[in-house]
Amino acid sequence: MWDALKCDFCGDCLVKCRYVNYDKDKAVSEIKLLMEGKAADILDKCITCNACFQYCPAGADPANLIYKMQEKFGSPISVSFKPFTDAVIKTFEHGSKDVQVIEGEPDKPALSFDSFLFTQFPDGTLESKMFKGMTVIRGRKYVSLVGMAHMGGASLAERYGQKVIDAFAELGKDIVYIHNEGYILAHVKAKELGIDVPFNYMHLFEYMRDYLMNNKIDIIRLNKKVAYQPNCAIRWLPEQDVWLDEIFGLIGVQRVSRKYEGVNALCCGGPALFVNRDIAMNIQGDNIKDAMDNRAEAMITICPMCDTVMRGETSKAGLPQIFITDLCRMALGEVPWPVS
Repeated sequence: MWDALKCDFCGDCLVKCRYVNYDKDKAVSEIKLLMEGKAADILDKCITCNACFQYCPAGADPANLIYKMQEKFGSPISVSFKPFTDAVIKTFEHGSKDVQVIEGEPDKPALSFDSFLFTQFPDGTLESKMFKGMTVIRGRKYVSLVGMAHMGGASLAERYGQKVIDAFAELGKDIVYIHNEGYILAHVKAKELGIDVPFNYMHLFEYMRDYLMNNKIDIIRLNKKVAYQPNCAIRWLPEQDVWLDEIFGLIGVQRVSRKYEGVNALCCGGPALFVNRDIAMNIQGDNIKDAMDNRAEAMITICPMCDTVMRGETSKAGLPQIFITDLCRMALGEVPWPVS
């Protein structure tokens, strides 16, 4: 969360932003305007990629400040997604029937799909032996809320985060988050908001790593080189890259070294489509070219939104795009490697 006391007005957060062209004076001026509760140029240009969270050397979280002010002043992103944010608010204020629960074995954890539809994940995901016997849940009462910052709803995590955590607690199970931002709500944002999390939880990467380690005999090493498209929430927890590398090591996958990775990773372009379509397409083009120039044989995604937004362009470029669960399923012999 934004902490004005930590900000030393170095300007790094916006000077380093690749989606605007600000010098230090302009960057500092923009932050000062926002701190004074005033509108600023960055509100219409920010694509909510979270990079400025990592660029800030003081840990002040300028991304949170920008997102809250986007919500206050009605940025292009806020206006575009207002019907969806209104529907989420209605869920928590009046209840919703948008909930699906597939009961599993009593001693196994629940796999949370957040508010995404099951159909937004690869065909056969629920049939994978990795998830056999797990209770499976989805619906707006389980929405991460963290991702609402990409839709002009930065305040929703503060307003309804407790209700989401309570909904998970009612299940009486350990939770495995298949969506990155669900894990971030429980592991990062709950602490910031003073919300107690009374259940055990796990990131998808941790769960799949442990499953693969316990079932090495079933693994057929893939011997492939890949590029990885992180979703924006990884900015809050870059340590999860260690879990991913452990998975890659187990299944015989090498992550190619490229320009756009780590702190320099590019957004999928999704939110940018509502700010500047040309920027969004340039982001995707640069990202895909970088992967192919470094001889990646596939682009690996973790977020269903990233997966949807990028799939058209990766397909045009002839670069196979694989969701992380399917990549592991390939190593388990459940699905084949895609044909280019």
